[in-house]
Amino acid sequence: MPDGSTTPSRRSIVVSEFTNSVLDPAAPMLGPIENGGTIIANTAPGCWGPMITPRLRGGHEVTTPVFVEGAEVGDAVAIRIRDITVTSIATASGHDSSPEGFCLGDPYVAARCPACDTVWPETHIEGIGQDAVKCDACGNAVTPFAIVHGYTVTFDETRAVGLTLPKAAAETIAQDANHFAALPDGSRQHSILTFAPSDMPGTMVRMRPFMGQLGTCPSMAMPDSHNAGDFGAFLVGAPHDYAITAEQLAEHKTDGHMDIDAVRAGAILVCPVKVPGAGVYMGDMHAAQGDGEIAGHTMDVSGSVTLQVEVVKSYPIDGPVLFPLEEDLPPLARPFTAAEQAKGQRLAAKWGVAEIEPLAPISVIGTAANLNAAIDNGLARAAQLLGMTVAEVRNRATVNGAIEIGRAPGVIQVTFLAPLAKLDAVGLGDYAREQYGL
Repeated sequence: MPDGSTTPSRRSIVVSEFTNSVLDPAAPMLGPIENGGTIIANTAPGCWGPMITPRLRGGHEVTTPVFVEGAEVGDAVAIRIRDITVTSIATASGHDSSPEGFCLGDPYVAARCPACDTVWPETHIEGIGQDAVKCDACGNAVTPFAIVHGYTVTFDETRAVGLTLPKAAAETIAQDANHFAALPDGSRQHSILTFAPSDMPGTMVRMRPFMGQLGTCPSMAMPDSHNAGDFGAFLVGAPHDYAITAEQLAEHKTDGHMDIDAVRAGAILVCPVKVPGAGVYMGDMHAAQGDGEIAGHTMDVSGSVTLQVEVVKSYPIDGPVLFPLEEDLPPLARPFTAAEQAKGQRLAAKWGVAEIEPLAPISVIGTAANLNAAIDNGLARAAQLLGMTVAEVRNRATVNGAIEIGRAPGVIQVTFLAPLAKLDAVGLGDYAREQYGL
């Protein structure tokens, strides 16, 4: 707990501090914030900026975790996402490759300079382009990642649409990259705008911002981007300082890195608590992304975020549950309309069905090293949460829902209409009623 056990809790907290891309339960947290309190943060871009900043020890730059009063191991924290606003003027992204010799096993976690053999070297920017990041010690270009096909995109004043730019415009922006990225003052990353990619100019995009990272602190030190079953698998048996076993990954991760596009303003996310105080953190805001994030990366941006947090006691599973906006639900998982319910009642009367069970949408997150294993994980979690067999969850997700892909290689959503009584039994029913007007 921050500053000792006598520190009074606060109703709200403004977060401007960032981790060194490692979530460490032994590190001091901010707060405490009272149960029901508000967290406001100015977040830094994830993915590409940290990926080209070798001193950062993970693929993102997330906020320092916040201690939530009353959150104990085995509980959950319900996070109401009140607002997400993009502040970047522009960003850059693209499909990547990892050149040989620039890492110790994992370019996200242990970048190295092959010239002086320094792991996590301090670096600086000289000029623009993909060789602009230079080692402070020897002056060598340090490129743990390269853009194979990429783009620079700028956004309109209302943050509704974006447009990818030609080479000259991308290079103009690269000359003042930190300004156009709107990097927060506490951020230590190099802006990816410095690379000035411009392989598909003149393409319009819709903006639909969401949080790629939102959750609670894992119960052992873990690079932030690897706090999930798919990326976390890269830590198993790794040759660097953050190597873990498969058993440790399953026990300690909290799946805060989901890249699920429905984790956006208006949604409610319920996250497991594995350390005292939960340690709510966030980052990796995306301007938009299609399901799967199939390029490996999307439009990472700076932005402001407002959350309200609430403790849920005795949470029965080890992963997140999401109550998306109704418009983000698969068609079969949306609440039945009054007209549909009336037709169902006529069927019940005709065939002697005594009662139609009240149903409510829920989305259970599954993660693993690949999509098939992630589906199995999500199904097992849903069954445990609701006291069902996996076979029943499979049936309900088939006729009243869908399996959705958050991120390849291994983040999914098992989204379906579940019996409201089952949600009430685990303390989640009122979140469904609030979200869907039931």
